Amino acid sequence: MKYIYVVDKENDLKEKLEDTFKHEKETKIKKILPDQFELVLKNIPDILVLNEDNIKGNIIEYCKNVRSDEDNSITPIIIVSSNKDTKHIVEILKNEVELYLEQPIDKDILYYNIKNLMRLLNSNRMVSPLTGLPGNVQIQAEMKKRLSNKREFAMLYVDLDNFKAYNDTYGFSNGDEIIKYTAKVIQDNVLKDDNERNFVGHIGGDDFIAITENEDYEKISQSIIAEFDSGLSKFFNKEDYKRGYLEVENRKGIMEQYPLTSISIGVVDVSVGRFKNTLEIGEAGASVKHLAKTIYGSTYVIDRRKNRNELYDKANKKIE
Repeated sequence: MKYIYVVDKENDLKEKLEDTFKHEKETKIKKILPDQFELVLKNIPDILVLNEDNIKGNIIEYCKNVRSDEDNSITPIIIVSSNKDTKHIVEILKNEVELYLEQPIDKDILYYNIKNLMRLLNSNRMVSPLTGLPGNVQIQAEMKKRLSNKREFAMLYVDLDNFKAYNDTYGFSNGDEIIKYTAKVIQDNVLKDDNERNFVGHIGGDDFIAITENEDYEKISQSIIAEFDSGLSKFFNKEDYKRGYLEVENRKGIMEQYPLTSISIGVVDVSVGRFKNTLEIGEAGASVKHLAKTIYGSTYVIDRRKNRNELYDKANKKIE
């Protein structure tokens, strides 16, 4: 369900929108009075339409207040106004307002402007709001593109160890900070030198994907681990970091010890012809990342098998 909120004293604009979207059952139009600003923020609309003609005060300040609210920082804003002054319009658009529509508004123009914004919203939902990295849809597209073009590449499957214990001890807000830190570390090492052939994606939570082409993926894995571990201390208090583990109470009230958060990387060497599809690559990635997670501390394991039946070489932390 998509919710369009109209900030207006009158009902004309709301009724026009309701008539325009009358055949779209998944779109609801809500009206809020201009002085009910807190309701606008509280309801986090999918799209916000402001009728400047019926809003007292500075419309730009109103928009800035919306943008300054963390939950509404990316909510698309449409200004509807009878003010045709170019300087005024430009000043409003400079303040992160998506659209400025002049009165009187044609119903079709209004409809397709909003529909196009909704399409962009759906595209943005494919991107992690926490890290800004592309999600599963684009990850799959990047893999398929390389497979279909018979390009050799390596997949790095990255996630954090003992992350739940960290969240239970330090809270989700601090957990988000470690995830953002992890994203930055991966990007710093995979996308260095503006390498356009490499790619970093965020599956969700503490799971990431990186794709490298024509590069030393073992060296990249080593660099990710070194940078991650070197900056880890800032996420722990001195006592926990010095001790080297967290004490977390389980559901039975018993204190358990967990190692500090570390990073595990499972690498799959995707040589031409080795895999038929992305599913097979994903299966290999899950296996090799699982092996990496059985090793204490931050580590990486590389799958270089020529076929899927060769055994792991655990001693070398690689699969030859």
